[in-house]
Amino acid sequence: MAGIPQWLYIQTGQDIVIEPYVGAGPFGDTYGPATVVRCIVDERRRLVRDATGDTVVSETTVYCPLTVAAPPGSRVTLPDGRVSVVLTSSRGDGGRLPVPSHLEVAVR
Repeated sequence: MAGIPQWLYIQTGQDIVIEPYVGAGPFGDTYGPATVVRCIVDERRRLVRDATGDTVVSETTVYCPLTVAAPPGSRVTLPDGRVSVVLTSSRGDGGRLPVPSHLEVAVR
């Protein structure tokens, strides 16, 4: 499986912090351990469908390696310090095809 080339993450990527959503607990939402991930950040506003199927506005899209876990509801700290929530994430897995496999994460 060929992913986005590592040199592209190094040259144009930015570090973000992802805290994967684990579930709702008695004191609110719970998150997994924070992980710093090198991703490509696209600060372009667009409409996406969230986990419930509603159309919402995503302020930022992040392209990460497929090994990253970022289910809807996860907390993301962007390079500028903004803390946001994952609206939806989708795997772009090309398998054996020569296309860049990645995880596309739309955040609020």
